[in-house]
Amino acid sequence: MSETRIAIGICTFRRPGIAATLASVGALRWPEGFNGTVIVADNDETPSARGTVESAAKGLPLPVCYLHAPARNISVARNAILEAALVRQIDRLAFIDDDEMVEPAWIAEMIGALSRTGADAVLGPVRAEHGADAPAWMREGAVHDTRPTFLPDGSIKSGYTCNVLMDLSTPALEGLRFDPVRGRSGGEDTAFFEAMLRRGGRLAFAPDALVREMVPADRARLGWLLRRRYRMGQTHASLIAGRTAATRARQGAAALAKAAACAGMAATALHIPLRRNNALLRGALHVGTLSALFGARPIAIYGDTTRLPPDLDTNTDTYLVSRSRT
Repeated sequence: MSETRIAIGICTFRRPGIAATLASVGALRWPEGFNGTVIVADNDETPSARGTVESAAKGLPLPVCYLHAPARNISVARNAILEAALVRQIDRLAFIDDDEMVEPAWIAEMIGALSRTGADAVLGPVRAEHGADAPAWMREGAVHDTRPTFLPDGSIKSGYTCNVLMDLSTPALEGLRFDPVRGRSGGEDTAFFEAMLRRGGRLAFAPDALVREMVPADRARLGWLLRRRYRMGQTHASLIAGRTAATRARQGAAALAKAAACAGMAATALHIPLRRNNALLRGALHVGTLSALFGARPIAIYGDTTRLPPDLDTNTDTYLVSRSRT
């Protein structure tokens, strides 16, 4: 009986910590009947991560493929990994981030959840770890943690790529790619899984498939979180915006009312940091929605923030930097 082939995709951009991420992948315990490979896509203009990846790959018990996918556009890197997986006839594709560490049982938990639920993709939780200087309210509220949002019927509202395993054979994913237009503003993963759900796909959750992420100091700030939530609101608006001016006006009025309510909640909790800041973060989401409904330009998170080029360099160079030692 042939083994099920699983690829773990990691997009990277100038983060030496990719070596620690790869080391954690090398310590995974693989269930019988499954074998793994790693595909790293370097999104820098020059192949700056190649040396780090090559060095880290020498100690791993599974093969590592390095791709140079230049563009400073996260969608280009994700699509390069997806294409490489399809060319290699990979059965399942996982994504994690280059600043994360997986637990040894992570892949087994993801595989088990995908099998038990029959879903097209399964999400795992991301637990943030903070430095000593992080505000107490941020630790208490676990605001950097990532978990799915569940709807009243128990289904999952949308997906993300910081901890996911996808079944590449499902029709709901056939032909889907990450949108390069969203590759600098972010939200490309939200749009990708929104498209999968519209096709009848289903998401499940693996609560014990834990991934850990160290939050850098520049992100352990309320300002960074507000910017992120504002961008998330812009993404939400781009997915739900009505086609007519009247519909957009109704959606905008709803977003404005919610933002005003959040401002009121923040004002009543000025001396309670967690409650106040949670209200501000919710308000930023609604303000982002409102701005995008009425034509505001998406803010850029990845790469050059001054423009979104009409033509992206999507040429990809591929290097097999290590071979399986099993």
